[in-house]
Amino acid sequence: MDLNSVKANKAAAAEFMEAEITSVIKEFGKRGPGSEGEKKACEYMADTLRDLGCDDVKVEPFELHPAAFMGWIYITVTLILAAFGLFFVPHFAGRIVSVVLIVVGMAIMIGEFVMYRKVVDKIYPKKVSHNVTAVKKPTGEVRRRVFFNGHPDAACEWTFNYLGGGVLFGGHVIFSIIGVLYLLGVTIASFFVEGILITQLALGTLCFVPAWLLMYIMWNEGQIVDGANDNLTGCYMGIAVLKALKDAGIELEHTEIGVLISGAEEAGLRGAKAWAAAHKDDYKDVPTYIIAYDTIRESKYLQVNKRDHNASVKADEDISRRFKAAADSLGVNCLEGSVPFGATDSAAFNQGGFRAVGITAMDHNLKNYYHTRYDSYDNLDKECLADCFAVSVQVLEDFEKEDE
Repeated sequence: MDLNSVKANKAAAAEFMEAEITSVIKEFGKRGPGSEGEKKACEYMADTLRDLGCDDVKVEPFELHPAAFMGWIYITVTLILAAFGLFFVPHFAGRIVSVVLIVVGMAIMIGEFVMYRKVVDKIYPKKVSHNVTAVKKPTGEVRRRVFFNGHPDAACEWTFNYLGGGVLFGGHVIFSIIGVLYLLGVTIASFFVEGILITQLALGTLCFVPAWLLMYIMWNEGQIVDGANDNLTGCYMGIAVLKALKDAGIELEHTEIGVLISGAEEAGLRGAKAWAAAHKDDYKDVPTYIIAYDTIRESKYLQVNKRDHNASVKADEDISRRFKAAADSLGVNCLEGSVPFGATDSAAFNQGGFRAVGITAMDHNLKNYYHTRYDSYDNLDKECLADCFAVSVQVLEDFEKEDE
């Protein structure tokens, strides 16, 4: 099957994506995980998918505690500050408790923010988010299925990324963690060495206290960003593919196309995890692949992420290879790499037993549009969207040609 006419209209597809992203941001308000705005956006996309001829469209709710994903900061920082104060309690037990508080605080951070586990979720308010699953059947026998994935929710603003980009944001986090390790080391050393030197080393911790206090405002709960790039671009990549095929009057013969909108990614991949659990026994009839897009913003950073979730989760090799090959065949610059810090929904799908790859087009040395108010509809890159769209269509064409 030749889809050259669809790929040739990649600029029109990018225009469509820009218009829809702008409309969602303007019409549905802020879209924090589990918010009314996120729900309305999901319902709107579901209606769009029905209009584009999808045979089965589901909007599925799931429960979560979204504030926990960043709310660990308040708990951990408070425990660390308490540990620092307890060091100077004139009793050996004070330093024992100090070590315990540091270990507990760091364990909460690692579990909740690094491993995306539900460590302190239940102490935060419960909300309801939604996933959207839509499929369009081919004209003939289904021999494979390709889901295009994005998440509709947007993040709270990261204060220091807004003020100074990744250098300030990353520097603050690293300096704060170094301070915690320093305090832990001094406290443990105090069990074996006493005297003025240990006291002076402990007082040296004071230089880290301002950084710890600033952690309380590391994220701004009152400022939900627009999330144009992160990640309405991902949501509309698959929708744009379906629209372009419909406009061209083309139906695939053996490849079922799905669009999967997974809610609450910014709360720790909660929607993707919920979807993978709910559908663990589904879509096993034919090879099923998920291409998870996240922040399609800069062409020079378009990348197949062969590892995700702090580079700890391996992507599916087959669909990773196919996306890269499709880009190469079109002459589109496409790197191979990993997500070194954080994660995309691809990681949750792979962990849940599905075959997925994450596609990003962003500098992992964070720019100041990432998780800030600059991530709005007037800061999109239509050339990047067009190229990623063309590669996505090429993946489908390559699948179909295997049947000829």
